[in-house]
Amino acid sequence: MWKDFKKFAFKGNVMDLAIGVIIGGAFGKIITSVVNDIVMPIIGFATSGTDFKQLKWVLSPTVVEADQVIKAEAAILYGNFIQNVVDFFIIALCIFFAIRFLNKLKSPVEEKIDENADSIPVVTEKDLLEEIRDLLKVSAKTNSH
Repeated sequence: MWKDFKKFAFKGNVMDLAIGVIIGGAFGKIITSVVNDIVMPIIGFATSGTDFKQLKWVLSPTVVEADQVIKAEAAILYGNFIQNVVDFFIIALCIFFAIRFLNKLKSPVEEKIDENADSIPVVTEKDLLEEIRDLLKVSAKTNSH
């Protein structure tokens, strides 16, 4: 059982997936930083200093008596939701451009392969059978002498 697990766990596809997940997590942190540290402050500046993380709809306020919290605030944090939506769109945009870039890199290689494919002669089954027949004729002549 251990051998089967090792064979599965260390196959190329599983390792590639693991590396992809790790890099994806690091990429997510970078994008989150871009959103939190660059994009949202610009949007906040454009909206007169609004901090989207602080936007909320209070359903019931905090109840405090004698410096003790009796009941905590219940609120819908829609500002945090807006932040996450912007985060998602920036990640999607980055992935779109990365895939587009990779496809542009891949396209010239495919074109060269297509050009070379035209110069390679196509061998049909008939051609192969004729070649085999001719080789058998030559072989029969050399064996009979």
